[in-house]
Amino acid sequence: MDLEHGKCWDSSKKDSWKTILILAYQSLGVVYGDLGISPLYVYKSTFAEDIQHSNTNEEIFGALSFVFWTLTLVPLFKYVFIVLRADDNGEGGTFALYSSICRHAKVSLLPNRQAADEALSTYKLEQPPEKNSSRVKMYLEKHKFLHTALLILVLLGTCMVIGDGLLTPAISVFSAVSGLEFFMSKEHHQYAVIPITCFIIVCLFALQHYGTHRVGFLFAPVVLIWLLCISALGLYNIIHWNSHVYQALSPYYMFKFLKKTRKRGWMSLGGILLCITGSEAMFADLGHFSYAAIQIAFTFLVYPALILAYMGQAAYLSKHHETNYQISFFVSVPESVRWPVLVVAILASIVGSQAIISGTFSIINQSQSLGCFPRVKVVHTSDKIHGQIYIPEINWVLMILCIAVTIGFRDTKHIGNASGLAVMTVMLVTTCLTALVIILCWHKPPILALCFLLFFGSIELLYFSASLTKFREGAWLPILLALFLTTIMFVWHYATIKKYEFDLHNKVSLEWLLALGPSLGIARVPGIGLVFTDLTSGIPANFSRFVTNLPAFHRILVFVCVKSVPVPHVPPAERYLVGRVGPAAHRSYRCIVRYGYRDVHQDVDSFESELVDRLADFICYDWYKTDRTNLYTDDAVTSRSNESTSDGRLAVIGTVSLSGAPAYEIEETLQPANVSGGFTSVESVTDVIEMEPVRAVQRRVRFAIDDQSDTDAQSEINLQSQQELEDLFAAQQAGTAFILGHSHVRAKQGSSLLKRLAINFGYNFLRRNCRGPDVALKVPPVSLLEVGMVYVV
Repeated sequence: MDLEHGKCWDSSKKDSWKTILILAYQSLGVVYGDLGISPLYVYKSTFAEDIQHSNTNEEIFGALSFVFWTLTLVPLFKYVFIVLRADDNGEGGTFALYSSICRHAKVSLLPNRQAADEALSTYKLEQPPEKNSSRVKMYLEKHKFLHTALLILVLLGTCMVIGDGLLTPAISVFSAVSGLEFFMSKEHHQYAVIPITCFIIVCLFALQHYGTHRVGFLFAPVVLIWLLCISALGLYNIIHWNSHVYQALSPYYMFKFLKKTRKRGWMSLGGILLCITGSEAMFADLGHFSYAAIQIAFTFLVYPALILAYMGQAAYLSKHHETNYQISFFVSVPESVRWPVLVVAILASIVGSQAIISGTFSIINQSQSLGCFPRVKVVHTSDKIHGQIYIPEINWVLMILCIAVTIGFRDTKHIGNASGLAVMTVMLVTTCLTALVIILCWHKPPILALCFLLFFGSIELLYFSASLTKFREGAWLPILLALFLTTIMFVWHYATIKKYEFDLHNKVSLEWLLALGPSLGIARVPGIGLVFTDLTSGIPANFSRFVTNLPAFHRILVFVCVKSVPVPHVPPAERYLVGRVGPAAHRSYRCIVRYGYRDVHQDVDSFESELVDRLADFICYDWYKTDRTNLYTDDAVTSRSNESTSDGRLAVIGTVSLSGAPAYEIEETLQPANVSGGFTSVESVTDVIEMEPVRAVQRRVRFAIDDQSDTDAQSEINLQSQQELEDLFAAQQAGTAFILGHSHVRAKQGSSLLKRLAINFGYNFLRRNCRGPDVALKVPPVSLLEVGMVYVV
């Protein structure tokens, strides 16, 4: 996959169909593992307790009708034909919907936003903001409490995805291993299933650090074999036992089912909804494949295979009303092929579990990027395939909880109740967010979004209510887990916002920095000082605290802000915003490093070396622009060196060089753009082939620097720029210090008891026991300088 573009389906028209078919095949192992193994436990969960299979077959035919129409309406119509189109630059999932909404309406709670972010090539809008002035948008932007409510809704959906990552391995592996009951006595089976299930779960989580790409070549064939297997078994059972089972697809049988079973039938819907577990993965994993690939794989292979499997089971059960075993998938499998089917089922359950575990890692990484989750270690397991990550802490916590769920519940019914509630909550969140996307991003009439919300929302609410009735029978687990995780994520996000507001109100003026010098006893020592801050303008308070206690700072001073923007990917050529802080002679700079919520934050071998290269590129560009601007001014160099420039003019510095020499394309907006934080204008410097123009009227200048020719270099860059570059590289040789704030957050006096508990105990406990910013930024311990800061919020 192309890491720079974040998509893996770019290809020429000549082999586009070939590429799509290959991606459709690969998507089987990643996207459809969870959805494909649902026949293992749907009927077993449905007929677990609430209803019984009778001689009239009304129950089994009604369940089949519900399964057919649920699979048709939700995964096929809702996801394949509607929700998949609500992508965010090719990315899908809860945060993709939220990101699109935040770009089209001012509802984001993310700090340090800048108008410069809107110039990103991936920050594309369907229409200019001034043309999108619907009443829904204005109402959302006007009421601040709706911004918080929207974030909580997104966090709730995120937590339920994490809950699904905990429950899916338990129910899928347990259901597959339960097939051993046909090969051993009841006494042995009772004591063998749980240990075998736990052993497989431990092995599954223990292999996560190798990465999906190491064993991924096995995934698609296993799921393909499984889908072909259940299709063949379904056809065999239909032909051999009841060829008229297709009549049960009529909606009339749903009516008969509810009429006969009444409340018990409604409660049994909590088992039927398990047939669509894994549907969310089609949208969540959209960034790894393409819309056409996922659509083709589901429509022409997965959907028919699942329908045949459920019809086959119903056909068998319609002729077998009394069996020695409970209703399960393996009852309908002929004895001659039960062993091979059992082996394939166990492998397929492992693949399905692997997919949801990887999805859990991905969504936690996105939450962390947007400041909604405590810092955890993220290991990227593949250099070629974007998005394949491993989070050790989350992996082992999930493994322990998954084993605890398996041992604690010990049956498919309770685990299915818990999993069903988590799945329906995620789908309800997706439905609500998609309705907002239809209005805000697609600019469709609100009545269309309301119809979408009412139609699919009513179906999902029906299943959600059925799951909620099983609160005491397992459904309490995802609710408890979601409340716990949502509280953690919201407290972390709230404290992060308050810390930023504290820094914003306590930042130091530029004049204070420029006044620091020998007259005040302040020394400039050799080396580079990288001061990390969340501010995009001004001097952070932690630096003033540093200078107050240690009256010295480095010869080269760089204020670094690593921030996330509401786009999935920021192209490397647009990642660095670089500018001066004060005049050129002061040797102080500001560097804003921008990442999308799906980007790899440490995608370079040495952040320090990369940053110095970008500063060198900026110095070359800045002096070149000065020479061109002051071409007929005799004192151009002197005025540039001594002028007291404000902290505000930034340039986008690219990271790709062409033909061995850095090449630049300067795109300067003639009308300055207003930027939050006091920026007066934004100027863009990009690689020639990397960035699209973002303004209607622009002036383009192209130049290249040839380091091999001193004469050409002197003609383009004057003596002062050469001196500045020499100072920069000399400071790099002298060493680099990373200056970070070591914060302690305390609630204001007079704050409510809830706020004091959340900030003084909750947030500080998480901060002390999670990874610090130095680990996230890969700061060498010998180069780390921490400045103690107390935040009163």
